[in-house]
Amino acid sequence: MNHTCKHICFFFLVFVTSQYLQAQYTETINTNNPGRSQGAFAVGKGVAQIEGSLFYREDDHTLQRYGRDYLGTSFQLRYGAVTERLEFSLFGEFSRFNQTDFNRSVSSESSFANFSRLTLGAKYLVFDPLKFFGEKKVNLKSWKANNRLNWRDLIPAVSVYAGANLDFTEGNLLTPPDDAPISPRIELITQNNWGRWVFVTNIVADRISTDFPSYELLLTMTHSINGKWAVFGEFQTIKSDFYSDDLGRGGLTYLVNKDWQVDSSLTFNFKDTPSIFQVNLGMSYRLDFHKDAPIEQTKNLDGTGKKRKKSKKNKLNLEEDNGGLKL
Repeated sequence: MNHTCKHICFFFLVFVTSQYLQAQYTETINTNNPGRSQGAFAVGKGVAQIEGSLFYREDDHTLQRYGRDYLGTSFQLRYGAVTERLEFSLFGEFSRFNQTDFNRSVSSESSFANFSRLTLGAKYLVFDPLKFFGEKKVNLKSWKANNRLNWRDLIPAVSVYAGANLDFTEGNLLTPPDDAPISPRIELITQNNWGRWVFVTNIVADRISTDFPSYELLLTMTHSINGKWAVFGEFQTIKSDFYSDDLGRGGLTYLVNKDWQVDSSLTFNFKDTPSIFQVNLGMSYRLDFHKDAPIEQTKNLDGTGKKRKKSKKNKLNLEEDNGGLKL
């Protein structure tokens, strides 16, 4: 797939997404798949979740004259504990590539397999605008008033993430040379829920204590089509002395039930050093052991939610209520 064709596919995907995203956003399984960004909200206390995908990827490098075919898997293990705002996670990606070099008169082939990422970390929701501002008041007389964009809608939910990259192998061709066994990764995550649209940003600083720090920006827009089908588009930029790129990503998801989602996506970039084309097929599944906190209810409440006044008794032992007598 050449440079021009990739541009056309990307803008066509964005155009189709903008035309058919009209359904209602539903809060069921909270998954990061099939994009590479994290949402701001945790999965919930007592919820265990696995998100994984299989992928095939082609890299063609015009300057170094080689081609690579990757076959691999990526996964996320997520668990909410202690509080609704806190989530622990393990992110990983393992792949095997076959490389063909064209620098000689006779091409040569080689292969390699390892983890390109294995990160253990935690995410915490710092700010939730819904809890801070409360629910919007519903205007029963005006549909326009209920659907008008409010300044509060521009204020996102904010989370922070801190993790440790683990790489205890030597000579890993999928990570920077002489990579430290343990290196830090931090992220600032924001999320806007605009009714039918969900917009997520991730600002990432990775391996910041090593010789090859990496900085990333991810922008993800997601929307439902009919409560079952959804589409998404994502842009990712990476800046590093080891590897820099701009990637476009988009795809479809299907909600099988409230705890199970399947998905597919395409990834491509806009350069040829190397050019990238990748296909993903994935799924997310949730084990929901979440329990809502018990709500304490005050006894003797009237319709207003206030305590009912004690009734007085007269000499005939009849109850007097609101100025009247009750037998």
